[in-house]
Amino acid sequence: MSDVEIRLVCADEWGLWRDVRLRALQDAPTAFGSTYDRESAFAEADWRGRFGGAGPAVLATYDEHPVGMAAGFSDLPGWLHVVAMWVDPAWRGRGVGRRLLDAVVVWAGEHDLRCHLDVTLGNDAARRIYEDYGFVATGETEPLREGSPHRCVRMVLGDLPKDLPRDMSDH
Repeated sequence: MSDVEIRLVCADEWGLWRDVRLRALQDAPTAFGSTYDRESAFAEADWRGRFGGAGPAVLATYDEHPVGMAAGFSDLPGWLHVVAMWVDPAWRGRGVGRRLLDAVVVWAGEHDLRCHLDVTLGNDAARRIYEDYGFVATGETEPLREGSPHRCVRMVLGDLPKDLPRDMSDH
C-alpha cells in the first residue's frame, strides 16, 4: 500500500473532493447522511465551505487518482465526528480505509479531540473495520437522514491503536 498516498486536502482542491464525494454517494447511497441529488446541486462556494478548518479532509490517491476519502468535523466539545469514509470498491480490502482512519485520528489527537462516528445498521463490512480499529458501539441509534428507513448506530473510539502513526508525515 506504499503506492497509495494519504494526504490532507484544502479548499483549493474542492473540485477533486467534489468528484470523489459524488462517486461515493452514488456507490453507497445508504452509507451517508446526504444524497447524490442534494450534493450534485452544490455550487463551488458550498464545496469550499466544507474546508472551514473545523476538521480534516483526507484523500487516498494512487497515481494521483483518488481511491478513497475521509473527513471529520468538531460537532461536540472535545469530539471529532468522523464522516465521509469511503474507499473505491476496487481498492477495498487493501488497508486504504485503515490508513484514512489513521489520518483522521491523528488530526483529532493533534487537536485534543476524541473520535466518534455513525455507521448504518446492516453495513457490516464498515462496522467490522471500525470495530477492528477500536471503535465501540454505544447503542445509540438515529435515522440515517430525514425520511430514510435506514438507521445508524453511534460508535466511539476507545483506546488508540498501538501502531498509530504520530503525524501525517508518517503516511
